[in-house]
Amino acid sequence: MLQRCLDLLAPALERPGAVVVDCTLGLGGHSEALLTRFPEVRLIGLDRDKEALRLSGERLARFGDRVTLVHAIYADLAEVLDNLGIPTVQGILFDLGVSSMQLDEADRGFAYAQDAPLDMRMDQTTGISAAEVLNTYPPGELVRILRQYGEEKQAKRIVSAIVRERAKEPFTNSARLVELIRDALPQAAKRTGGNPAKRTFQALRIEVNGELSGLEKAIPAAVERIAVGGRIAVLSYHSLEDRLVKQVFAAGATSTAPPGLPVVPEKYQPKLKLLTRGAELPTEEEIAENRRAAPARFRGVERIREARL
Repeated sequence: MLQRCLDLLAPALERPGAVVVDCTLGLGGHSEALLTRFPEVRLIGLDRDKEALRLSGERLARFGDRVTLVHAIYADLAEVLDNLGIPTVQGILFDLGVSSMQLDEADRGFAYAQDAPLDMRMDQTTGISAAEVLNTYPPGELVRILRQYGEEKQAKRIVSAIVRERAKEPFTNSARLVELIRDALPQAAKRTGGNPAKRTFQALRIEVNGELSGLEKAIPAAVERIAVGGRIAVLSYHSLEDRLVKQVFAAGATSTAPPGLPVVPEKYQPKLKLLTRGAELPTEEEIAENRRAAPARFRGVERIREARL
């Protein structure tokens, strides 16, 4: 859905002096496309993964001083812009979830299809690993995480097995966890929904990296720091992310006037305009080319007025 992102952001980024923030830099693919299509734009790229910053820095080096890369999480968007002396920007892009680089590097522990240390930290310089979560969290907290972040209906069964097994030996690698999940689930639950471990791995990744709490801060910050006429594009990959984005965008696109007013004063008018009808989905061709795009949901908004008075 890269082309859709570029097209949606184009009216804002074709303006002289436009600044765009790639809040999820990864390997720099989206940033490279933005810098190439909009030759006057300045780009600020954020990522918590230092290896991603190094590799994307090499990829984007040819664009020179048009690029500023920052080691930061998207929740720190406002602070990053303040430090750079930039009050508002014309474009903001979020490509949420785990990056292809993190999935493809076996020793990061994100992928359930290959054995690896249970790490899952996007920034390996800080925070607790997935193994520490599995080995130390109380059973009730593990159940909550699997239900809330993984939408796992069999959370109690899985956690009971985890608690039983961790008492024998702490978890260190992904293959043992995958096998435990397969054994814990009833046959009916294993026949649908792909790999039975995917929901647990998603839940652990979100917990380890504080993804939803960060997003709860980042999306409202993006709305506040986007200039009038500026645009925000968001690609999300599971319903929890998409629901949060939808709620913030819908609130910004809704009048806050008390009901029954014959004329709505400007301070009550919406500050956002929705640019997508619901969440747009990838085409069959895109999914055939890149199966990781299958769960993608795309939303975009434009800032149409200043903050309410």
